[in-house]
Amino acid sequence: MSKEMSFAVFCMENYKYHRNLNGKEVSELFQRYGVFDYIRDFYDILHTTGHNYINNDIDIYLNSRGVVI
Repeated sequence: MSKEMSFAVFCMENYKYHRNLNGKEVSELFQRYGVFDYIRDFYDILHTTGHNYINNDIDIYLNSRGVVI
């Protein structure tokens, strides 16, 4: 597994608990709104931050696409 893929799984797991969602819900949300692409594109920056920052960043990303969670 690549480091980017491992990081995407880390982000999914943390976001799942952050928003009290199950794995399927997070996976569908990330796929539908391009969060996996976002995580991959900004891996170099995001992997140096903590899980709270990442969760908040994903919230901002989703909110900018009209998703309200």
